[in-house]
Amino acid sequence: MSVIYLDNAATTKMDESLLEVYRTYSCDKFYNASAGYVWGVENYKDLEKARKVILEKLGAKKGDIVFTGCATESNNIAIKGCLREGKWEYVFSKGEHPSVFNVAKRLEESGKTVKYVDLKKDGQIDYEKLSGLINEKTRLVSVMFVNNETGAINDLHRISKIVKEKNPKALLHVDAVQGFCKIPFSLSELNIDFLTISAHKFHGPKGVGALYVKNKDGFKSIMLGGGQEFGLRGGTENLAGIMAMAKICEKINVRENYGKVAILKEKMIETLNDPNIRYIKTDSPYICSFSFKGVNGETLMRALENEVVVGTGSACSSKKAGNRVLQEMGFDNDYIKSSIRISFNYNQSVKEIETAGSLILKKYYEILEKVK
Repeated sequence: MSVIYLDNAATTKMDESLLEVYRTYSCDKFYNASAGYVWGVENYKDLEKARKVILEKLGAKKGDIVFTGCATESNNIAIKGCLREGKWEYVFSKGEHPSVFNVAKRLEESGKTVKYVDLKKDGQIDYEKLSGLINEKTRLVSVMFVNNETGAINDLHRISKIVKEKNPKALLHVDAVQGFCKIPFSLSELNIDFLTISAHKFHGPKGVGALYVKNKDGFKSIMLGGGQEFGLRGGTENLAGIMAMAKICEKINVRENYGKVAILKEKMIETLNDPNIRYIKTDSPYICSFSFKGVNGETLMRALENEVVVGTGSACSSKKAGNRVLQEMGFDNDYIKSSIRISFNYNQSVKEIETAGSLILKKYYEILEKVK
């Protein structure tokens, strides 16, 4: 039996149809898109087509796409590009990915005024507290769309309305890495200034991401170079990765896949329905968090890895003990230590998930018997 992969929130398998796209722009059309000769100009045109594809997928009526190397880079560019001298304030949720949260902590250490929005028990931000933190000094608010640990979905409509009503000049950044090409939304219905995506989270290649910028006027670059990407991100573009990312964006049917994955999540919840197992009820069908009473989550993960691959939280923080997000949601250490994250993709079958759930349950009780 092949290993069943259930850590899709960490990364996804690249769609094999992208191999030819990647090969074409790496080996045939390998020219630098910034070069002035005809082959470079042709590649630049393809680069611009890719921008339009992603803008269309986002449902954006205006704005630009800045191509980057990953979501971490996009998040850093968005936040640091908004920094200004003076008594500005910066607001972040306590549920953010490390690529946002650690930047917030660094800003705080450097003397910036940083405020944090609490999480509710269901993993969403506390919207009333968000409203109370925004004032005329607020420069930037950064809140993620879908939490990478739990699958909790924050209400972008509500967030953008709160931010812009409290301070129309405040900028709103959204880390949409776990939502783009997975959860239906449209930027045409939202008032968002910056939004981050990452190709390898939706079956694209690793090493390529993007930052949506609604209005680049006044937005400062933190990477100086040859002026690529509107002068906001210097460096030769990864055209092969970008074109592959655009291709998978065109291929994905978000609403159809959402329905498929919702069935998979329900099957896993049904299979792991046991008095010793708890799970956090969240809205994203792609991610769920379970806690196995009496067994360390990492122990269970290691015991399963030759049959089922699961995670214990953010892959970017896998070397660190504990789980900051679950702690902020109010869960105790016993719950946190015994938790694992299970995440799906739309190519998986109900039978596969049922098999994986049964294997997890079997291995859990084997370990539980040994530790008694």
